[in-house]
Amino acid sequence: MPGTTTAAARAAADALGERLGRLRDTLLARPGDPKDPGANRWLVLLVLCVSLLLVAVDATVLHVAVPAVTEDLRPSGVELLWIVDVYPLVCASLLILFGTLGDRVGRRRVLLLGYALFGVASAIAAVADDAGVLIAARALLGVGGAMIMPATLSILRQIFPDRRERALAIGVWSAVAAVGAAMGPLVGGFLLEHFWWGSVFLINIPLMLISLPIGRLLLPESTGDRDGPWDVVGALMAAAGLFALVLGVKQLGGEGADGGPLTLLPLIGGAALLVAFVRRQRRRTYPLVDLRLFARPAFSTSVGCIVLAMLALVGLELVAAQYLQLVLGLSPLETGLRLLPLTVAAMAAGLAGARMLQRFGPRTMVAAGFVLTATAVLTLTFMGHQDNRGLLLCGFLMLGFGLETTLFGAYESMLAEAPEEQAGGAAAIGETSYQLGAGIGIALLGSVMNATYGHGLSVLPGVPGGAQEAARHSLGEAYEVSERLGPGAGETLRTAARDSFVDGLHMTLAVSAALLVLGALAALRLPRDMECPAPAAKPVPSGPGAELPSPRSASGSRTSADATV
Repeated sequence: MPGTTTAAARAAADALGERLGRLRDTLLARPGDPKDPGANRWLVLLVLCVSLLLVAVDATVLHVAVPAVTEDLRPSGVELLWIVDVYPLVCASLLILFGTLGDRVGRRRVLLLGYALFGVASAIAAVADDAGVLIAARALLGVGGAMIMPATLSILRQIFPDRRERALAIGVWSAVAAVGAAMGPLVGGFLLEHFWWGSVFLINIPLMLISLPIGRLLLPESTGDRDGPWDVVGALMAAAGLFALVLGVKQLGGEGADGGPLTLLPLIGGAALLVAFVRRQRRRTYPLVDLRLFARPAFSTSVGCIVLAMLALVGLELVAAQYLQLVLGLSPLETGLRLLPLTVAAMAAGLAGARMLQRFGPRTMVAAGFVLTATAVLTLTFMGHQDNRGLLLCGFLMLGFGLETTLFGAYESMLAEAPEEQAGGAAAIGETSYQLGAGIGIALLGSVMNATYGHGLSVLPGVPGGAQEAARHSLGEAYEVSERLGPGAGETLRTAARDSFVDGLHMTLAVSAALLVLGALAALRLPRDMECPAPAAKPVPSGPGAELPSPRSASGSRTSADATV
């Protein structure tokens, strides 16, 4: 009996030791460890979300600091425009370059380099004592952002081979993006109340110092198809073409709306470079971007849906912010709080997106998201001169949920259609379409708004012609002019400008709703069901810095899935 008891105790101890060992291996396993492939993939997702949060916050954090920057650095009008616009311009133009470069040299390597550059550029921007230095630092931030954005999505595509889990991960990723965009003005406003304007950049440095070693330790290295040389000339053509095109689109929605040479030359030059880039890629044996991806209906439709969603809504958000402040008279903080439900609804849609996608499929989900967003936009057309909190709350909730539902379904379908070895290029195409849609949306909806608003101020009895001309520039300027005119003419101008702005808002909402309905029709080309094939098991190396191989068969030839691209 004692021997039996001792043997039982020893067996129990061995079993406990084995369980503790498995627990230890699970906790210490790196993504790609053969013992537990992707054991820490959710921890990796956390690291990637921190990266995305920083980039999203930095895209909007400077907006509230512009008055303080203007007072301190005294930039010219052109310099101030470049301070604000150079970051998205550079970031949008370099997404394809760094997305495809990551496929070649390693996505983790590009991401970590982006971290380092982002931190250095933030330090330079924080201590800038000249407008030129700040513009250069913001351009470097755009380079870092272009390295980070496609790398996060392509690594996410690699570590979540199962589509169901990947859908959940993309939902979290997109929810973080919504939070970051909303946090920018709030974080910037808080810092400006306690510190100088450079503090809005300093917050990046400690987070990057933490992200670099953690990313080096946890993130897996992965590459795509390395056949043939990397097309350096094609990458530069894409970067220059996108830069010129986005610059022209931004000018078209701003001071260059008159169609002058400063607008037309970048548009024509950018379009010509991109056409030459497409022709070059079609001729090359090993193209930088495999344009055959667009032959897949799900991929091309997803990209088109991203463009349409941003085109219809990004300019609308800017107009809504002006409406809340200039028509309803809310403070900037009150305006931010009124727009907060939009962000909360977008977060909820991102977190629920995976379950909705599995239940309804990409076609129904994206189309329904467009329809819900169009309904929200039409609901907001009932906004008038009086504050209707219930209407605004309902409209912003539907707007946030519908927009995030659309973008979630489109991004997930796009990544699912792209082979793993082209994940970086596919992610870059998605992010580029997002940026282009946003730029075109600001130009298009801004032009509709300006045309309707200016028409309402064409004939105002008792108001001098010079005052009418100045008031057409913006509602804020109309208010300033009205204060100088005195009680009679000033009140006439103020009332007419406010009425014209509301009319312009209604027309902008109608155009946006039409674009969203067009997006809903386009979404009908997406697959009806969410296909979830079992991921193929393949051996992967382990150890720090281990590189995940591109998806190939054992003989080194392309898999059948790749051959269909």
